[in-house]
Amino acid sequence: MAGTFYYGGQAVVEGVMMRGRKTMVTAVRRPDGSLAVDSQPLPGLYHGWLRRTPLARGIVVLIEAMSLGIKSLVYSANVSLEEEGEKVSGGMAMLMVTVSLAIAVGLFFIAPLFLTRLFHFESSLVFNLVDGFFRVAIFVAYLKAMSFLPDIRRVFAYHGAEHKAINAYEAGAPLEVGFVRKYSTAHTRCGTSFLFAVLIISVIVFSLSGLRSAWLMVLSRVVLIPAIASLGYESIYFGARHSQNWLVRAVMSPGLWLQSLTTREPDDDQIETALAALQSVIEADGAEEAISAVP
Repeated sequence: MAGTFYYGGQAVVEGVMMRGRKTMVTAVRRPDGSLAVDSQPLPGLYHGWLRRTPLARGIVVLIEAMSLGIKSLVYSANVSLEEEGEKVSGGMAMLMVTVSLAIAVGLFFIAPLFLTRLFHFESSLVFNLVDGFFRVAIFVAYLKAMSFLPDIRRVFAYHGAEHKAINAYEAGAPLEVGFVRKYSTAHTRCGTSFLFAVLIISVIVFSLSGLRSAWLMVLSRVVLIPAIASLGYESIYFGARHSQNWLVRAVMSPGLWLQSLTTREPDDDQIETALAALQSVIEADGAEEAISAVP
């Protein structure tokens, strides 16, 4: 297939999900130590022309991340709960994600707004700079607090394993635990860097909207999130393609630093799990290309 494809994924419960060209693979460590691997075809929306269209692709990626994330989380949670005989339903996972999104919007967009309004700034730029400072401070404090939870720390370790596997693959290294271990737990296309970019870009976008009544500013912060997310995705996409440029690296460095809060050094089993997902999705892409090449 034409064009460069960038593999990526996310950490799930005791495992890693990797997204390929037309396939999603989730590898999960069972309670008995064995690996469960699930492969699912991606809907056309997630690999069609809209997914490749600048600005529009940011919205598609946002929808994709939520949809695939829920599926992977449900699968991984159920594999992890096999011995206990419990099940997590898709509806329950959707409810949890919806509540989490509502809390995130309230915590990172609405709360900073009302904190900043206490200071009665006259300048829209100054208001939004202070608003942005509160937003980033709350975000960093939240990530730091989450890193103290044992279950989250394990997810962060799988997150580190995912990054190591992708970094090794993109460097052309053998996809074996011993070779992959030396690679970094940080990656330019990480969702943490994306969220940081969203927080920074929001300062500019909200400054352009001016100072208005409280309810209009709350509404603007919610309505403008998709547009800000699109710009955030484009900035990360550009940065990943020009990561050798010193200026781009400097601009991206805060997002890479933040990944020290959302990743941890994985053990060999966690790296093996990430490699199982990555190798499976690469094989699926190879099979797809072979079928496409048949006259």
